Amino acid sequence: MTSLIKKNASGHAADGDANLLINEVVGVSGGIGEAARLARAAAYDEFLRGLLPTRDGVALLAVGGLGRRQCAPYGDLDLVLLHAGVPGTDEVAASVWYPIWDAGLRLDHSVRTVSEALSVAQDDVKVALGLLDARLVVGDRALADSLIRTAADHWRRTAVRHLPGLREVTEARWQAHGELAFLLEGDLKEAAGGLRDVGLLRAISAAGITDALRPAVRAAHLRLLDTRDALHQQVGRRVDRLVAQERDGVGRRLGLEDGDALLRRVAGDARTVSHALDDAFRAADRLRSGRSRGGGGRPARRPVARDVVEHDGELVLARTAIGARPDPSLSLRVAAAAATTRLPIARATCEWLAAYCPPLPAPWPADARAALTTLLGAGPGLVPAWETCDRYGLIDNWLPEWTRLRSLPQHNPVHRYTLDRHLVQTAYEASQHAREVERPDLLLLGALLHDIGKGLTGDHSTVGIPLAQAAATRIGLPAAEVELIGTLVRLHLLLPDVATRRDLADPVTIASVAEAVGDTATLDLLHALVRADAAATGPAAWSDWKGRLVAELVARVRTALDTGVLPEPPTPDPALLAGPLPVVHLTGDRVSVAAADRRGLLATVAGCLALHRLEVISADASVVDGRALVECRVQPRYGLPPDPVPLRADLRRAVGGDVSVTQRLRGRALAARGGGAAPRVVWHREAATDAVLLELRAADAAGLLYRVACALDEAGALVRAARISTLGADVVDAFYLVGGWPDDATRARLEAAVLDAV
Repeated sequence: MTSLIKKNASGHAADGDANLLINEVVGVSGGIGEAARLARAAAYDEFLRGLLPTRDGVALLAVGGLGRRQCAPYGDLDLVLLHAGVPGTDEVAASVWYPIWDAGLRLDHSVRTVSEALSVAQDDVKVALGLLDARLVVGDRALADSLIRTAADHWRRTAVRHLPGLREVTEARWQAHGELAFLLEGDLKEAAGGLRDVGLLRAISAAGITDALRPAVRAAHLRLLDTRDALHQQVGRRVDRLVAQERDGVGRRLGLEDGDALLRRVAGDARTVSHALDDAFRAADRLRSGRSRGGGGRPARRPVARDVVEHDGELVLARTAIGARPDPSLSLRVAAAAATTRLPIARATCEWLAAYCPPLPAPWPADARAALTTLLGAGPGLVPAWETCDRYGLIDNWLPEWTRLRSLPQHNPVHRYTLDRHLVQTAYEASQHAREVERPDLLLLGALLHDIGKGLTGDHSTVGIPLAQAAATRIGLPAAEVELIGTLVRLHLLLPDVATRRDLADPVTIASVAEAVGDTATLDLLHALVRADAAATGPAAWSDWKGRLVAELVARVRTALDTGVLPEPPTPDPALLAGPLPVVHLTGDRVSVAAADRRGLLATVAGCLALHRLEVISADASVVDGRALVECRVQPRYGLPPDPVPLRADLRRAVGGDVSVTQRLRGRALAARGGGAAPRVVWHREAATDAVLLELRAADAAGLLYRVACALDEAGALVRAARISTLGADVVDAFYLVGGWPDDATRARLEAAVLDAV
């Protein structure tokens, strides 16, 4: 910094000088990398030295990023004003803190004596860790050195005792923020494998428990710091979450090709940090268990599987497995043992397997296939065991396709994981349904391979078929089972797509799904895979209503496959067929209306529901005994369901033609128009018994169904049913239009009217 901040008459920094400080420290002209971080730390140091005159008994210490000289462009200042009980400490503190605040900088501060600081560190492990980074900025060096030396010595003596509690806090943080290696929008600091975890590794190393900061970890740490620096500069403020809209810009600042390259680099670095911390925590556990035994006696070796024993809380190879040429299935069998026992594999064992275990032949031996099934079906132990094996390159030996899939981003808002983790998570979720299917082994393998085509050009459900079948053939499945794996990949989206976009009461819908599936065993596999896939995708991919629709579809298709007879369509609510018109019934997630005139009824009901912030999931329109009926399944767009009393009153008034309600509907709907990419209409001529299917793909917006239904009604189209499917920010709405609609010109006019309404 070229000059210190000047103070005004009140002793506080002037606004112009504060802005100068921010500009100089942040480095708006650039500043990513180790040299830039050191320069920012030097600038802060110079500024702070100008605030505190050198005097005995007082010292200003930096902790956190400034203490480590790893200052982010828009990071906090973490400072400790240390004193020896000298008078006037409060005034000294004010002379330091206020200019920092006036400069617009974030400040975390404390004022303590040496004994007070040590006492707090003894009770609060976070404070103890912070003091490990303490560095004198200005003031009494002897006083500062006393605290720094004593705090480090105290940590070395007590770290093993404190680490279990610290691990609990850390795991709670991981639970809240997820795993950085697999998240599409992870927090670079707080997520597992992020910068906060590097601080733990530094603390464990400082305690002398293990060398946790090996060169690979140091390199990963520097790259994560660079990424955070670039993110701060890209956004122009302090932010640690790498959100999707900033990825490309951050990647360019780091000299990477695009945001995907950035995500893959971050994932690799986060994996390195996470694995190192797992190793460090286990080293601390072994040290603590050794001390609990008084340092005497060696831990016992307990066999857990063929060629695998437990030793001191980790899985290692039996002595007999090391001497001879190892079985090619050994690595898979070790992984299966780790997953089922939920014990970690020792690092030395992983390194030995990576170096000496021979590649699997094609096809695999029976032992390898059995071990893979055991591994995939192990439940909660699957993910950590798979990750450990992936860390040492064992997965690439089993599945060469994994190299392409590793850390591959999925550009879809409903997905929370990268592709590799999604596939493993789907296998885990599928294990919860293993008892519902005839072939749980094929369910697990299908779950692992169902999205193998993603990242390639074309529909992943199609391009993934030969890849999945090649893997299944190499694993050693017979031809019929290889074909079934291909079917699972090809049809893994069939059930949710049909359930949410087609009329389940239409015999053509049920017949087409039954023909595609072929038999009930495959139907059960697909049903289990759909639920596992949705659970592994994220909360936005599944809901109670979607689960009910899929279950209803499966039940109807099963009846058709078992009996050869298509099930009868459901009958309307009998309450709609009696009593004076209009009739309005609200029951749970269903809204049913009967009126005298069919024309415009669907649009009116849809608009009224939108007015009350209800989303229509499905709608059926029909005429029975001269009554026009509309039956909708709905869910709240936001929060809790609306008050049924005004909803029922508005429906009655709207159906009765109340102009004031209609005006409110139009005003609210027009105000809620959505944006995004251009909408598109797709026609399906053979998808219904007595209708053509018009499918609208557009941006989601409140009142969209109302506007489109109005357009269809004004164009003379009669809607028999509608199915509304929301996919993130987009919708796929299917409208069953009564009649053949054979004329191209007529369809073009209707299509134009729908697109204009959107």
